[in-house]
This record gives sequence, structure tokens and C-alpha cells, in this order.
Amino acid sequence: MLDAKFIRNNPDLVRQAIRNRNYKFDIDTFLKLEQERRTLLAQIEELYAAQNKIDKEVKTLLAEKKDPQSKIEESKRIKQKLADIEKQFSEFDAKYKTDIDRIPNIPHPSVPIGDASHNKIIKESAKLPKFDFKPQEHIVLAEHLNIIDFKRAAKITGSNFVLFKGEGARLERALFNFMVDLHAAEGGYTEIFPPKLVNRASMRATGQLPNLEEDMYVTKEEDLFLIPTAEVPLTNIYRDEILNEDDLPIYYVAYTPCFRLEAGSYGKETRGLMRVHEFDKVELVKFVKPSDSYDELDKLLADACKVLDMLALPYRVAILSTQDMSFAASKCYDIELYAPGLDRWLEVSSCSNFEDFQARRGNIRYKDTKTGKTQYVHTLNGSGVALARLVAAILENYQQKDGSVIIPKVLKRYMDGRKKITK
Repeated sequence: MLDAKFIRNNPDLVRQAIRNRNYKFDIDTFLKLEQERRTLLAQIEELYAAQNKIDKEVKTLLAEKKDPQSKIEESKRIKQKLADIEKQFSEFDAKYKTDIDRIPNIPHPSVPIGDASHNKIIKESAKLPKFDFKPQEHIVLAEHLNIIDFKRAAKITGSNFVLFKGEGARLERALFNFMVDLHAAEGGYTEIFPPKLVNRASMRATGQLPNLEEDMYVTKEEDLFLIPTAEVPLTNIYRDEILNEDDLPIYYVAYTPCFRLEAGSYGKETRGLMRVHEFDKVELVKFVKPSDSYDELDKLLADACKVLDMLALPYRVAILSTQDMSFAASKCYDIELYAPGLDRWLEVSSCSNFEDFQARRGNIRYKDTKTGKTQYVHTLNGSGVALARLVAAILENYQQKDGSVIIPKVLKRYMDGRKKITK
């Protein structure tokens, strides 16, 4: 979340940021609410001070064997007034906490202003592949090779779920093992295997709540959420903790399944592996000093791109515009793979700097070794990278005329040295 003092001192900046995001929030109503809350809080503090003073005066009168009755009556009046104001403050405070959680992060000045059409391509890795035959979509290839069963997955669970089988399951496992090994061995990330269910406080800290609750799977009795991304448990490792400056930066990598209800999703965009409700992902999370966070974002992006370079897949990188960027991000890069069968670009990674937005929500701080003061860390995260679209891109880019699929060189050791997936 944003600091209330920052909002108060920079209302025009916050107002403009909200407009640039095409986001609906009445900042003026919030500022009025925040002022009224602070006024009530000041009154409460004054009444507590007056109450303490009268309590001391009553003790003095009793010690001097004088009648304290008038002071006792005054104390009762203060207590009643205090109870009334505290009740009023409680109502204002609940509204304040809900509203401040709904204010989005301030986009970095380098972020393009506008909708998705203003996203800026900054890198294209290679020329698009050429085939001497009409390339097939991954759905056709997967069914021909008998490595994904969409119909039985729908029977077992419902639409937009996937059942990998045989060499398809092996390919899925090879990919996330390859990525975790790469990031841990060469990127300096510590591997984590986190819980897949998290509580409401964890979801709030990373910014999924309150705005995205309808897109999440939640258990009724325990009020626990199936994670939409490993970003949630990884970032919350240090919630309500103070780190030492010497421990920063901290890099974590985790493989997890991810679950997203995505209410209202339908149509061509959801076919095959395009938009599934459960998918595997390797996630990268960083805790860094504020002065280093944008250099760390560039390194994070490079780590995600390295995966695709090693898989020899055609991809491009875009800076997302203000309206296409997530609620919590200050700056975000998207990485997209080209799928020749679909003739489309598929998003497989978003690399974001949240600055101190998540850290404030999660109360994640570090102690400056020089000043001894505490300040909020900056958090970053990125997919390194996400399945199942990666599988779709591999099937479509490595397909052969006979319907077989060549296995990328870096995956062969994870697939018993096999060179091809054949029927």
C-alpha cells in the first residue's frame, strides 16, 4: 500500500497515477476520511491524557484525605466520551483500512501511459521460425502424440484443467526441474518448497486482496486460499519481520502449482493450454534495498530470459503500460513466446518491481547498519517461467512434419537422453 502521509502530501501525483491506470477510486473522499480519522485519533489521545491526569489527582486527594468525588464524576464523563469517540473511530478506521488497500501503486516514470496498445517492445530474441509445412496448434499435436488428455481432465474436474500423460508429463517435470536447477545453481537463488495454501493476511500483503478475491479458490471453513502464484508464500516469509541490511539482497526460487479461478474467462483465449485454472510455475522473488531495486529488476528479467535462450525459443520483451500493469507493480516487463501454430504471442513471464508497496502491506523492513533506523525493503518477483504455455510453445516451435516434436537440447538429460517425442 501507499504511505498515508505520502498520499496526503502528494494528492495530485496519486490522482494522476490513478487516472493513468484508468482505475476508479475517489482520492478526495479518501483524504477527507483520513483527516477525520486523524482528528478522532487526536481526540482519543487527548482524552487518555486527561484521564491519566485525573487518576493521579484522585490518588493525591485520597492520600491527603480529601473528597475526590468531583474528580471521580469528571473521570466518568471522560470515560463515557472516550467510549463514544473510540466507537466512532473504530468505524472510521475499518473504512480507512479497506480504502487504503484499494489504492494502486504509483507507476514508475518510465512506464508508458495508456492501455495495452501502448506496451513498448524493447527486445526480440530471434527471427520467427519458418516451416515447409503448415504448423499445427499444440492441441492437435498433443492429441496426436497422446501426451495430453483434455477430455478426461474435464471429466475428472471440469473445463480448463489439464491431464498430462506419458511423455507429456515427463516434459512438464523436465521443464520445472531444469528451471529450478538453473536459477539455484547459476542465479544464486535459494530453493524453497512453500505451502500451497495461504491465509488472508498473506494474500493481502502481496496485493491479491481485496481486489482479486473473486479470481481465487478459497476454502470455506478455514478461509485459506489456494495460491495463485508462489509469489504469495515467498514474499510472506518475512511478513512482520525486520531483516539485517547485511542479509540483503535475498533471492528465492520455488516451483509450485498455481490456482486461478479467473471468473468470467471464456472463448478462444481459453482453449488448450492458453488459460487453465491449475498450472505449474517456477517463481523468482527478491528482497532488496531500495537503492538497488531497479538494477535488480534488470537482473531478474535477464534470469527469466536466460531460460528461453537456453530453450532456443523465439520471444520478445515488453514494458507494460500503466493500464496493463498489475495493481501492485510500479514497473513490469512481460516476456512473450511465439507460438507458430496459433500464430500468437503467449505471455509466460511478468517481472515486476513493487518498490515498498508490498513491504508496507506486509510490514517487511530492514535495519540500516549505519543509522540503526528501520525502513521498508523493496520486493520484486518474476516467473522463471510459467507453464503450461511454455509447453504449448515448445510443441509448436519444435514440431516436425510427421507430427513428432524434437526435445530441446537442455532438456534431454531430464528425459533419459531422448531426442524426440513420437506417437
